Amino acid sequence: QAQLVESGGGLVQAGGSLRLSCGFSGRSFNTYAMGWFRQAPGKEREFVAAVSWSGGRTNYAESVKGRFTISKNPNVKNTVYLQMNSLKPEDTAVYYCVSDSLRGGLGPRPSEYDVWGQGTQVTVSS
Repeated sequence: QAQLVESGGGLVQAGGSLRLSCGFSGRSFNTYAMGWFRQAPGKEREFVAAVSWSGGRTNYAESVKGRFTISKNPNVKNTVYLQMNSLKPEDTAVYYCVSDSLRGGLGPRPSEYDVWGQGTQVTVSS
């Protein structure tokens, strides 16, 4: 069964940067889009960013526009990155990598993504 595996989380000071990586472990589905969600303690899971299979289309949450960049590795199939700059304490959350093998709409609803990773913790200290 295909699984998504995230890496790159950690502890960083406010204003710093982190880069998250995600790829499939085991069998890889054909994906129309990949992306990231996050969930902070006591809060609902929220959309962060998504990218189309070609890397040509992206979508970002307003809260991360201009600070985060999602991209795909052109040399490794179904591998996605999230470059996070100018991090804020409110970015602290578990970040989940997701994949959409159905429609590729790059939408913000969790139900649009059918494969989820286990999550990686990002903590931003003030």
